[in-house]
Amino acid sequence: MAYNENNVILRVKDLKTHFDVTKGIFSKKQIVKAVDGVSFDIHENETFGLVGESGCGKSTLGRTIVKLYDPVSGSIEFQGVDIAKIKGTKNLKSFRKDMQMIFQDPYASLNPRMTVGEIIEEPMIIHNIYNTHEEREARVVELLKIVGLKPDHIRRYPAEFSGGQRQRIGIARALAVNPKFIVCDEPISALDVSIQAQVVNLLKDIQNEMGLSYLFIAHDLSMVKHISDRIGVMYLGHMMEVGPSNDVYHNPLHPYTVALLSSIPISDPNIAKTKQRIIPEGEIPSPINPPKGCPFSTRCPKATDRCKNEMPQQVEVGNRLVSCFLYEK
Repeated sequence: MAYNENNVILRVKDLKTHFDVTKGIFSKKQIVKAVDGVSFDIHENETFGLVGESGCGKSTLGRTIVKLYDPVSGSIEFQGVDIAKIKGTKNLKSFRKDMQMIFQDPYASLNPRMTVGEIIEEPMIIHNIYNTHEEREARVVELLKIVGLKPDHIRRYPAEFSGGQRQRIGIARALAVNPKFIVCDEPISALDVSIQAQVVNLLKDIQNEMGLSYLFIAHDLSMVKHISDRIGVMYLGHMMEVGPSNDVYHNPLHPYTVALLSSIPISDPNIAKTKQRIIPEGEIPSPINPPKGCPFSTRCPKATDRCKNEMPQQVEVGNRLVSCFLYEK
């Protein structure tokens, strides 16, 4: 896929999302810097994979992009409009039609008191799509077929379905308003391994048919490589490395990406014996009190005094962006 300025659908620049977690009125103010200055682009028809350890800010970033959380600063340009500055659900309504989300937990994200038909139809009602209930119901049946469910499932309730089937319902709900961009927030992490590949392949097929763009958030690096065109690696609220999926996976540049990829299990015991696993020393710092310089400096084997005092900026290394002084020109 050829990337240029004209086919950028989403541009995130210096985005910060902080949360006040102060416990009492006499307590010292504590701020969690969940997302702290992240920048990247997503192009039309592209899947941008986002990986990192638990607590690094991946899901918070995804929810901030669709404005479930308000950013402290930075911009979220969607189709050329900075939606970070737009306040109020009413003003965001037109953008929410084009930006949808598939949630991580298929058990908690579906209303148990609504039928499958009502769940998928609800976004159409909110956004005034189709004039009659009959037209909307016909579209619901069509969406159920697209995601691999049966038309007669329309009258059933979420409790009657397995986890994989519920996630398919969540996908159908996201597709109901014909969006252009979908945030997939760890959509396979709560599913059985045997079902994960089916859901990922379904998302790829839907993307090819409808020309969608995805932000695909996940823990499973091999699965992210399978579905993503490019990958962004997050650590402690910062973007460490961004680049084409194969390049990042087979030739990681940032020390954190190298360590992260070395942790992937290998099924072949002969290859596994020769593979060197890199385990960063120490604990992940608290996002309430992050390190002064590079966020990875406290665990990085290549850290210098400069790393511990200065924040590295993203630099271009071929077709990649890396936040590391090792690659500074």
